[in-house]
Amino acid sequence: MQGAMARQKRHSKVEIATKLAQANDLASQGKPQSEIARTLGVSVMTLHRWRKAPPPSSQPAREADEPDWTRGGGDRITEVQLENSRLRRLVTDLLLEKIKLEEAARRLKNFGATGRRRASR
Repeated sequence: MQGAMARQKRHSKVEIATKLAQANDLASQGKPQSEIARTLGVSVMTLHRWRKAPPPSSQPAREADEPDWTRGGGDRITEVQLENSRLRRLVTDLLLEKIKLEEAARRLKNFGATGRRRASR
């Protein structure tokens, strides 16, 4: 009986938010849901349940437009971690775009150099 209990783990709101951000990153790379779940160490159903649940930031404190200092520290940490994951995703996207542009520029440069050589012969 203890073996079954050891398999079940409660994830904190911060862990869930972080894993959902990672799942979104992997999904944007075209990874299948089964691979995403395996990478995160959760089941596909858990991933779906997390995505279906309302985000932690949509709780009444946010709807009442209270300032950040009135909310608990855990909510603020979750927000900052979500913001960090979004920013990391943006930086990754920009770096990938930069690499693609550099490769395209290199190909054009190489094509132009070989094209000129052939034309001069």
